Amino acid sequence: MNIIIRPIQQSDNPVLAKIVRDTLAEFGANHPGTVYYDPTTDALYELFQAKGAGYFVAEMNGEIVGGGGIYPTDGLPADTCELVKMYLLPQARGTGLGRTLIEKSLSFAKETGYTNVYLETMPELKQALNIYAKFGFEYLKGPMGNSGHTGCSLWMLKKLKV
Repeated sequence: MNIIIRPIQQSDNPVLAKIVRDTLAEFGANHPGTVYYDPTTDALYELFQAKGAGYFVAEMNGEIVGGGGIYPTDGLPADTCELVKMYLLPQARGTGLGRTLIEKSLSFAKETGYTNVYLETMPELKQALNIYAKFGFEYLKGPMGNSGHTGCSLWMLKKLKV
Protein backbone atom coordinates (compact mmCIF):
# COMPACT_ATOMS: atom_id res chain seq x y z
CA MET A 1 0.00 0.00 0.00
CA ASN A 2 1.46 3.35 -1.08
CA ILE A 3 0.51 6.11 1.41
CA ILE A 4 1.39 9.79 1.03
CA ILE A 5 0.59 12.61 3.48
CA ARG A 6 1.01 16.01 1.86
CA PRO A 7 -0.10 19.64 2.27
CA ILE A 8 -3.44 20.56 0.72
CA GLN A 9 -3.59 21.90 -2.85
CA GLN A 10 -6.36 23.99 -4.37
CA SER A 11 -7.29 21.15 -6.75
CA ASP A 12 -8.13 18.98 -3.69
CA ASN A 13 -11.13 21.14 -2.72
CA PRO A 14 -13.96 19.23 -4.48
CA VAL A 15 -12.70 15.77 -3.48
CA LEU A 16 -12.19 16.75 0.18
CA ALA A 17 -15.59 18.49 0.42
CA LYS A 18 -17.24 15.29 -0.84
CA ILE A 19 -15.28 13.14 1.66
CA VAL A 20 -16.29 15.40 4.57
CA ARG A 21 -19.98 15.45 3.62
CA ASP A 22 -20.20 11.75 2.68
CA THR A 23 -18.55 10.71 5.96
CA LEU A 24 -20.89 12.83 8.07
CA ALA A 25 -23.90 11.45 6.17
CA GLU A 26 -22.60 7.88 6.58
CA PHE A 27 -22.63 8.25 10.38
CA GLY A 28 -25.90 10.21 10.52
CA ALA A 29 -24.00 13.28 11.71
CA ASN A 30 -24.95 15.60 8.83
CA HIS A 31 -26.78 18.02 11.15
CA PRO A 32 -27.29 21.75 10.74
CA GLY A 33 -24.56 23.63 12.59
CA THR A 34 -21.83 21.22 11.41
CA VAL A 35 -19.18 21.43 8.68
CA TYR A 36 -21.67 19.57 6.46
CA TYR A 37 -23.44 22.90 5.90
CA ASP A 38 -20.39 25.16 6.32
CA PRO A 39 -19.55 26.93 3.02
CA THR A 40 -15.83 26.84 3.89
CA THR A 41 -15.98 23.04 3.41
CA ASP A 42 -15.96 23.73 -0.34
CA ALA A 43 -12.85 25.93 -0.09
CA LEU A 44 -10.53 24.16 2.36
CA TYR A 45 -7.37 25.18 0.50
CA GLU A 46 -8.29 28.86 0.81
CA LEU A 47 -9.38 28.46 4.45
CA PHE A 48 -6.07 26.87 5.43
CA GLN A 49 -3.98 29.72 4.02
CA ALA A 50 -4.60 31.50 7.36
CA LYS A 51 -1.56 32.15 9.56
CA GLY A 52 -1.11 29.28 12.01
CA ALA A 53 -3.21 26.87 9.92
CA GLY A 54 -2.15 23.65 8.21
CA TYR A 55 -4.11 20.93 6.42
CA PHE A 56 -2.80 17.54 5.36
CA VAL A 57 -4.21 15.31 2.63
CA ALA A 58 -3.91 11.52 2.77
CA GLU A 59 -3.46 9.61 -0.46
CA MET A 60 -3.62 5.83 -0.69
CA ASN A 61 -2.40 4.27 -3.93
CA GLY A 62 -2.77 7.64 -5.71
CA GLU A 63 -6.34 8.31 -4.49
CA ILE A 64 -7.26 11.02 -1.98
CA VAL A 65 -8.84 9.16 0.95
CA GLY A 66 -9.07 11.90 3.57
CA GLY A 67 -7.37 14.62 5.49
CA GLY A 68 -7.16 16.65 8.65
CA GLY A 69 -5.50 19.71 10.03
CA ILE A 70 -4.95 22.49 12.51
CA TYR A 71 -6.76 25.83 12.51
CA PRO A 72 -6.51 28.95 14.71
CA THR A 73 -10.26 29.12 15.39
CA ASP A 74 -11.66 32.55 16.32
CA GLY A 75 -12.06 33.09 20.04
CA LEU A 76 -9.54 30.47 21.15
CA PRO A 77 -6.63 31.56 23.37
CA ALA A 78 -3.49 32.43 21.35
CA ASP A 79 -1.75 29.22 22.53
CA THR A 80 -4.65 27.00 21.41
CA CYS A 81 -5.57 25.72 17.95
CA GLU A 82 -8.31 23.40 16.79
CA LEU A 83 -7.93 19.94 15.23
CA VAL A 84 -10.38 20.16 12.34
CA LYS A 85 -11.83 18.43 9.29
CA MET A 86 -10.41 15.00 10.21
CA TYR A 87 -12.19 12.60 7.85
CA LEU A 88 -11.31 9.34 6.10
CA LEU A 89 -13.07 7.23 3.50
CA PRO A 90 -14.12 3.74 4.68
CA GLN A 91 -11.26 1.97 2.83
CA ALA A 92 -8.70 4.09 4.73
CA ARG A 93 -10.10 3.43 8.20
CA GLY A 94 -8.35 0.86 10.36
CA THR A 95 -5.10 1.23 8.40
CA GLY A 96 -3.36 3.57 10.86
CA LEU A 97 -3.84 6.48 8.47
CA GLY A 98 -6.07 8.38 10.91
CA ARG A 99 -3.41 8.04 13.60
CA THR A 100 -0.77 9.29 11.13
CA LEU A 101 -2.88 12.33 10.21
CA ILE A 102 -3.46 13.19 13.88
CA GLU A 103 0.25 12.79 14.65
CA LYS A 104 1.16 15.03 11.69
CA SER A 105 -1.40 17.63 12.80
CA LEU A 106 -0.22 17.59 16.43
CA SER A 107 3.42 17.92 15.30
CA PHE A 108 2.46 20.88 13.12
CA ALA A 109 0.63 22.46 16.08
CA LYS A 110 3.66 22.06 18.33
CA GLU A 111 6.07 23.38 15.66
CA THR A 112 3.78 26.38 15.12
CA GLY A 113 3.97 27.23 18.82
CA TYR A 114 0.62 26.03 20.12
CA THR A 115 0.52 24.40 23.56
CA ASN A 116 -3.10 23.19 23.48
CA VAL A 117 -5.20 21.50 20.81
CA TYR A 118 -8.99 21.70 21.01
CA LEU A 119 -11.55 19.75 19.00
CA GLU A 120 -15.30 19.56 18.55
CA THR A 121 -17.08 16.36 17.63
CA MET A 122 -20.32 14.40 17.93
CA PRO A 123 -21.41 11.22 19.73
CA GLU A 124 -22.17 9.59 16.33
CA LEU A 125 -18.44 9.47 15.55
CA LYS A 126 -17.69 6.77 18.16
CA GLN A 127 -14.54 5.40 16.51
CA ALA A 128 -13.01 8.89 16.38
CA LEU A 129 -13.86 9.50 20.05
CA ASN A 130 -11.84 6.44 21.06
CA ILE A 131 -8.86 7.54 18.96
CA TYR A 132 -8.93 11.07 20.40
CA ALA A 133 -8.96 9.65 23.93
CA LYS A 134 -5.93 7.44 23.13
CA PHE A 135 -4.09 10.59 22.02
CA GLY A 136 -4.76 12.19 25.40
CA PHE A 137 -7.66 14.47 24.53
CA GLU A 138 -9.87 15.05 27.57
CA TYR A 139 -13.53 16.01 27.59
CA LEU A 140 -14.57 19.57 28.42
CA LYS A 141 -17.87 20.72 29.92
CA GLY A 142 -18.54 23.15 27.08
CA PRO A 143 -17.21 24.63 23.85
CA MET A 144 -14.25 26.97 23.45
CA GLY A 145 -13.89 29.62 20.78
CA ASN A 146 -16.31 30.59 18.04
CA SER A 147 -16.23 27.81 15.44
CA GLY A 148 -19.88 28.36 14.58
CA HIS A 149 -20.42 24.59 14.67
CA THR A 150 -23.29 24.50 17.13
CA GLY A 151 -24.23 20.99 15.94
CA CYS A 152 -21.23 19.55 17.79
CA SER A 153 -22.07 18.47 21.33
CA LEU A 154 -18.71 17.09 22.51
CA TRP A 155 -15.58 19.13 23.14
CA MET A 156 -12.08 17.91 23.97
CA LEU A 157 -8.68 19.44 24.75
CA LYS A 158 -5.14 18.09 24.68
CA LYS A 159 -2.14 19.78 26.27
CA LEU A 160 0.94 19.37 24.09
CA LYS A 161 4.18 18.37 25.79
CA VAL A 162 6.64 21.18 25.27
